[in-house]
Amino acid sequence: MTAGLALGAALGVPAAAVAELLPEIETIAVRKINERLKVEQDD
Repeated sequence: MTAGLALGAALGVPAAAVAELLPEIETIAVRKINERLKVEQDD
């Protein structure tokens, strides 16, 4: 969370917005990473 807040601050995004959006972004990122890993394992 700290890294996400720091990135948001560097981009000029308010901390409250980052805190609100980060969990959803993290969920999507983890899902996509898992999909890629599954495809690589199947190859």
